[in-house]
Amino acid sequence: MNKPEISGIAPFFIVRDVPASLRFYGDSLGFDITFQGPREDDIFFGIVQRGAAMIILKDIGVEPVPNYTRDTKQGIARWDAYLHVEDPDALAAEFSTRNVDFFQPIKEDGDDGLRGFEIQDADGYILFFGRPQRK
Repeated sequence: MNKPEISGIAPFFIVRDVPASLRFYGDSLGFDITFQGPREDDIFFGIVQRGAAMIILKDIGVEPVPNYTRDTKQGIARWDAYLHVEDPDALAAEFSTRNVDFFQPIKEDGDDGLRGFEIQDADGYILFFGRPQRK
């Protein structure tokens, strides 16, 4: 019996200001805004998408709690989302043209076997864009 395919997963980020988050993901990272609402004058929920990557954003009146705030100061639990990118160098170059600040520039880290970079969004969530190292 074949397993039904799961074609994606979307992190659900609690944010301070959905319109500001939508602008960051749209203008800085090139995501499309696929939903914002529920009404034009009351935007507390939004969805952004780029390729198969989707992120859900919602303001529920509490402060965001990115993973790094729960880290044990060892740098082992920073990421809130891993976005698989076949060519992280090309994406980093694109983001550079958009004046995106890199939380961690592109690197190849022998410890975890990944090549990529980190971006911190307006609410402190850290996104890793990358892929496993090629052998």
